[in-house]
Amino acid sequence: MQVFNRHVSTRSLTVFAGELLLIFGSVALAALLQDTPDLVANLWKVAVVTLICQLCLYYNDFYDLTLVHSNRELVVRLLQATGAASILLAALYFLRPSLMIGNGIFVSALFVFLVAILAWRVAFNQISGTLKLQERVLIVGTGEAARKVARQILDQHEFGYRVVGFIDDDASRIGERIVNPGIIGTPSDINRLVATLHIDRIVVGLSDRRGKLPVEELLRAKMSGVRVEDATTTYERVTGKILIDDLRPSWLIFSDGFRVSRLMRLMKRTIDLTLSLLMAVGAIPVMILTAIAIWLEDGRPVLYCQERVGENGRTFTLCKFRSMRTDAEKGGTPIWAKDGDDRITRVGRFIRKTRLDELPQLWNVLRGDMSFVGPRPERPFFVNELSAQIPFYQQRHAVKPGLTGWAQVKYRYGSSLEDAMEKLRYDLYYIKHLSVFFDLTIVFDTVKVVLFRKGAA
Repeated sequence: MQVFNRHVSTRSLTVFAGELLLIFGSVALAALLQDTPDLVANLWKVAVVTLICQLCLYYNDFYDLTLVHSNRELVVRLLQATGAASILLAALYFLRPSLMIGNGIFVSALFVFLVAILAWRVAFNQISGTLKLQERVLIVGTGEAARKVARQILDQHEFGYRVVGFIDDDASRIGERIVNPGIIGTPSDINRLVATLHIDRIVVGLSDRRGKLPVEELLRAKMSGVRVEDATTTYERVTGKILIDDLRPSWLIFSDGFRVSRLMRLMKRTIDLTLSLLMAVGAIPVMILTAIAIWLEDGRPVLYCQERVGENGRTFTLCKFRSMRTDAEKGGTPIWAKDGDDRITRVGRFIRKTRLDELPQLWNVLRGDMSFVGPRPERPFFVNELSAQIPFYQQRHAVKPGLTGWAQVKYRYGSSLEDAMEKLRYDLYYIKHLSVFFDLTIVFDTVKVVLFRKGAA
C-alpha cells in the first residue's frame, strides 16, 4: 500500500497503529486511575505524550521490521526509545509545566506500555510468521532480475512474502538452487504449481520475453485470482527503488507516475521558499561559527564553489562550506570523496557528518536552481562519465536537484560507479512518485539522518 506516495507494508502500518493505541491507552489509563480532573479535556495532552513516544520509536528505527526482527533487538531499541522519550518529556514539562497531565502519570504508564508493546510485537511476529499469513511467491525466470527480487524478499521482513521457487525453461535444471529456493518446474508446470502450492503471487523476471513468456499459463493463473506482476514492480514495492539493470524504456513510458502538474510545482516551490528562508535565518549563527572554524584550521577560502548539473541538464554554480584542503584537486581532474579520504580536514569531516557544509546551498534553493528535496546535483564531469556507463542516468535531471532527497536519506554518501547506480534507483523512484507529501516525509527522515549522522562520508 502507498502512504504519501511511499510504498509501506501493511505489516508496518499494523504494528504502528497497534502501538499508537497501546501508548495512548496506557497513558490515558494511568491518568484515569489517578483521578485526573477533566481527563476528556486533557486528552490532547495524552496525544502529545503519544506523539513524542512514537517519534522516538520511529527515529530509533523501531518500525523497520527488517532491522528489528529479533527479540533482543526489539528490547534494546524499545528501551533506548523510551529513555529518549522520557528525557524529551522531562525537558518539555520543565519549559511548559502546563503540558503536564498530572504528577507521575507518565512514569506509571511507562511500565504498562513497555510490557504491552513487547507482548504485542512478540505476538504479532509469531502470528505473522506463520506460513498461512505469508504470500507464497513463484518467480518465473532465473536471470539477474529474478535473483535480485528473490534476494530482496529473503532479506526483508517488511512484506509477508515467501519465495516458493523458480520457473525455468530447462527441465533438466529442476532441483537446482538459485538463491535459497530452487527451480521447481518449467512454464508448463505453472498451473499445477499454483494449485498444489497455493501460490498467491507470480513475479515475471525474464530478461528476454520474446517467444519465452508463458502467456497462456500466466493468463490462466491471473483468471484464477493469482496476482501476476513484473519483477520491476515487485522490486520497486519491496525496496523503495527502481530496478534499472534490465529496465525497458516501455516500462517507464507506460507505468503510472512521472507526472508533475503545475499545481504541484507551485506547491513545491512555495515549500522550498518557506523552508529555505526559515532555515537560512535560523542557521545564521551556525554558519558564522562554521566559517570561522574553517578559516582557523585551513585559512581561506571558506566556501568552495562548483558547477553542477540541474533540471533539464542546465548547469549552475553551487557553493558549499569547504571541507577539503585547498589543493584537493590540484591535478585539475574531479575526484570522488571516499571513506577515510585524507583530503578532508578535521573540521570538514565534522561538517560533512552533520550536513553543515550543505547550508550555503539554501541560496541556490532561494534562487530556484535547486529544490529543497530532489536528486543530488552532480558535477558535469561525473554526469558525462556516469551517463556513458549507467542506463537512464540522464532521466534524473527531469526535476530540480535537492538539498536533501530520497537517495540521500536511504543510502550512504556515494563514491563509486556502483554507488551512483544504487542512488539512481532511488532517484528514479522519487521522480516517479514525486508529491508534496512525499517531500515532507523525506524532510522528516532527513532530521533522523542528521541527528544520527548517517550517510555522509
